[in-house]
Amino acid sequence: MKKLFLCLWALSISFSDLSAQGKTHHHKITSTKKNIVKYGTASFYATKFNGRKTANGNIYNSVKYTAACNVLPLNTWIKVTNLSNDKSVIVMVNDRLHARTKRLIDLSKDAARKLGYVRKGITRVKVEVLRNFQLSTR
Repeated sequence: MKKLFLCLWALSISFSDLSAQGKTHHHKITSTKKNIVKYGTASFYATKFNGRKTANGNIYNSVKYTAACNVLPLNTWIKVTNLSNDKSVIVMVNDRLHARTKRLIDLSKDAARKLGYVRKGITRVKVEVLRNFQLSTR
């Protein structure tokens, strides 16, 4: 756990440096010792990706709450909030976006539906890393 925290902390510092240089593709990044918060644009996976392997080896399923993100480590649990309607969802980062994308995150279709932006296609979001989060399987 300490290694994960140090990795996330180092990552947040490096992105703060990039932010100062204006190279973060319009993602506002805020970090403190207590939390990591990022702001940016969210989209959602196209249906054609259903059944394909993700970066962490899982198979993408549009009804599971998962996400693709280039700035957070794989298997990180995050809370994503739609800034236009304040709806939130908890998802796990299990994939990567195309290297040249300017979006912060790509959500599964059901997660996007819960956030209320499927018709619109994209929305502005707040992404918060959840520390010590464990999915209950009871």
